[in-house]
Amino acid sequence: MDLAGLRGIGLFDGSGDDQLQALLDAGTQVTFESGDMLFEENSPADAWWVLLDGRVDLLRHVGRDETRLGVMDVPGRWAGGFRAWDEHGAYLASGRAVTSGCMLRVPAVTLRQLWASRFPLGLQLIEGVSRSARTYESMARQREALAALGTLAAGLAHELNNPAAAATRAVEALGGAYQGLLSSLQRLAAVRIDAAQFGGIDSLRRELATRQPALGPMEVADREDELSDWLSARSVARDWVVAPVLASAGADVAWCERVADTMGEESLEPALEWVTNTLAATGLLAEVEESTRRISDLVAAVKSYSQLDRAAMQVTDLAEGLESTLVMLAHRIPAGVTVVRQYGAEVPPIQALAAELNQVWTNLITNALDAMGGSGTLRVSTRLDRDWAVVEIADTGPGMSPEVRQHAFDPFFTTKGVGEGTGLGLDISRRIVDRHHGEIAIDLEPGETVLRVRLPSGHAHAGR
Repeated sequence: MDLAGLRGIGLFDGSGDDQLQALLDAGTQVTFESGDMLFEENSPADAWWVLLDGRVDLLRHVGRDETRLGVMDVPGRWAGGFRAWDEHGAYLASGRAVTSGCMLRVPAVTLRQLWASRFPLGLQLIEGVSRSARTYESMARQREALAALGTLAAGLAHELNNPAAAATRAVEALGGAYQGLLSSLQRLAAVRIDAAQFGGIDSLRRELATRQPALGPMEVADREDELSDWLSARSVARDWVVAPVLASAGADVAWCERVADTMGEESLEPALEWVTNTLAATGLLAEVEESTRRISDLVAAVKSYSQLDRAAMQVTDLAEGLESTLVMLAHRIPAGVTVVRQYGAEVPPIQALAAELNQVWTNLITNALDAMGGSGTLRVSTRLDRDWAVVEIADTGPGMSPEVRQHAFDPFFTTKGVGEGTGLGLDISRRIVDRHHGEIAIDLEPGETVLRVRLPSGHAHAGR
């Protein structure tokens, strides 16, 4: 195409002949045939492409699917060249020819020189716009990420508070049980029981410890009433305290009769109090142990989730990462949502950036929970598909509209309000998966919306 041909293109309206000639001199006219790939998404946008003739589709990969974002079918439509004003500029889509035709290809560095020499203010303006857009994007992502971090921290504090409060209450009650134990021992010593009697009551206590009563709440309440009546008939003080502990431990009237036969009438009350306080102390110690174990498990889950004590690239168990993410999001899972875990035993550990993958799982699980609106089934699964480790996050929500599915992986696209979400959109999730040479896609199956992530199960692929 010559100078006269460029004048007929609307893009160049108002440009002088010297400017158009400079473009022709700086550029190269590239002819193409149907199926030719002219430029590829995510590669450096180091050339400015102007359509002169023909048709070119602008394509982008979303998981395994190829989506057409637009088309260049009118002379003057252009793409790329971003590195003329942004050193990090990359093609947003791939350009594949649909018909034969021709494009003008101008190197970005040459385009910058033309701007700088002929319209330096324009270059400064477009650089400022590009820089501002990148800064605002970064700030928005950081603010959303901080808000999401605050939500996770609040949820973790809530999860830690329950076992911590339980342990505190148990320790306080343990002090009372300890004092009661000392008091009952003093009373037993005062009535001068012999070694055989103490051995007998201790044997009966240990017998209760081995019992595992499978009684329902109503049955326990009935037995408690029976024991309380028996204790009252024998003038045992505080029967309302002793009876519940004995009933919960599996004691019945027959067991109490054996205690009476062993200890005699005078030492019956202190003996039963000693057994009651011993059982209470044992139960409280078990409660402290369970509470502190729960706290320890939460701390371990946080360490696994954050990966702060591990190398960035490491051998990663996908099921472990998913489990730690579920623990971190436990406060977000409503009572009406059932979590179904389907972890394939055949899935091997993979080389990955574990902390980044955990962020992906956080985003996908949070989106699934939001989609269900408080009730449904969340399915988290892993399986091996030939050389791929496959992770699926599925929900039984209402599904996605075709428009939402089409744009789900677009930068800045969201269906959530301001301040909601994790600050990690599907676009960034896709980039993380891409860094692992993997794929992420959306499948709408009967009754389920499935986000499927496929990761190479072989040697290290991350960090390209």
